[in-house]
Amino acid sequence: MSRDRTRYLYVAVIVAVIAGVVVGLVAPGAGRALKPLGTAFIALVKMMIGPIVFCTIVLGVGSVARAAKVGRIGGLALGYFLVMSTVALAVGLVVGNLIDPGHGLHLAGGPHGSAAIGAAGGAKDTVTFLLGVIPATLVSAFTEGQVLQTLLVALLTGFALQAMGERGAPLLAGVGHVQRLIFRILAMVMWTAPLGTFGALAAVVGETGVEALKGLAVIMLAFYATCLAFVLAVLGPLLWLVTRVGLLSLLRYLGGEILLVLATSSSEPVLPRLIAKMEHLGVSRAVVGVTVPTGYSFNLDGTAIYLTMATLFVATATGTPLSPGEQASLLVFMIIASKGAAGVTGAGLATLTGGLQAHRPDLVDGVGLIVGIDRFMSEARALTNFAGNAVATVLIGAWTGGLDRERAAGVLSGRIPFDETAFQDTPLPGNRPEGPSEDRPDPAMSPA
Repeated sequence: MSRDRTRYLYVAVIVAVIAGVVVGLVAPGAGRALKPLGTAFIALVKMMIGPIVFCTIVLGVGSVARAAKVGRIGGLALGYFLVMSTVALAVGLVVGNLIDPGHGLHLAGGPHGSAAIGAAGGAKDTVTFLLGVIPATLVSAFTEGQVLQTLLVALLTGFALQAMGERGAPLLAGVGHVQRLIFRILAMVMWTAPLGTFGALAAVVGETGVEALKGLAVIMLAFYATCLAFVLAVLGPLLWLVTRVGLLSLLRYLGGEILLVLATSSSEPVLPRLIAKMEHLGVSRAVVGVTVPTGYSFNLDGTAIYLTMATLFVATATGTPLSPGEQASLLVFMIIASKGAAGVTGAGLATLTGGLQAHRPDLVDGVGLIVGIDRFMSEARALTNFAGNAVATVLIGAWTGGLDRERAAGVLSGRIPFDETAFQDTPLPGNRPEGPSEDRPDPAMSPA
């Protein structure tokens, strides 16, 4: 039922995009007057940033500790996820700088309102910046909307709960319940996306005409091309060098799951099937039980590419591009913040807004420029995330001796077909003795 409602939202966004473009072209003045609708939607998303960052980072620190306890498999998986996420973020930055998709738009997205206040209060030097990361109180970071301060409090809280051991488990579980509540609220906020999309696109098209449509088409096509290139040029060769398994053969084996991801714009519905198929491929249950659920939170390559490319687009389109130093600091922030981008539809958009709020508050309002095409980019994000987790599972299996290469060859050649009846009895990762139950995603969440 939840997925059916999501499909209705998707259709509503498409209708809103068409209506916004038509209004912007036919009545530019009326389109510009609708800009507050997009601004209001971004304000609602911005409202969720602090709680999302806090909950996901606190739970993330706990997940790292629990995964590390599994031993070699967990440590190797986490190390791989960190490296590959960094590579994906760097690829997004490089491509974003090369194509410069927002060039020539010159949209009015400069500082005003709360964003202007944040920009005016920016750090004057490195020392001031570092001191500014420390909040006046533990709760002031939330009330003042300071993302980096919230991040610091979350990290301290996570490590403190980790040090408490079993005594901190109830508190950690409580944070998990709060996270579910926050994601439910965010899901409700996302139902206003069609209205925000309509207002934002009508305003943008009314201000720049067809140039805005060209810019949005460029960033969307460039993002799809970058995700495809990352999968084929980074994941493919790595998989072949380590395991001698062809990427196209693996993706063909997972063809049914890929179609489901494409249809739902989410990799969450195929989580049980991915677990079953990886075990059928010849990857040990211990490796699958740790790598797959952990990867759903820590190995989001498509989301990482999206965050950096979208940030560069917003900055360039508003005429205030990021300096190399700002891009480097953004990369470091996104390495951490992207771990919280899994969850519910819209969490990626919230993480993007949080990154801008932390580094360039004057650009937060510019997120409205990309709201209209965010839903269309979610398919590429989900497919890239899914492919990355499938490849990671095979790689970790090979590195830890948990991959039966002869069976993998037989499965990929079609000699050992997947048994759908056996899949019906496959437990979710939380029910496996080798897989920590706390790594099982909430059914209400849909990582894009």
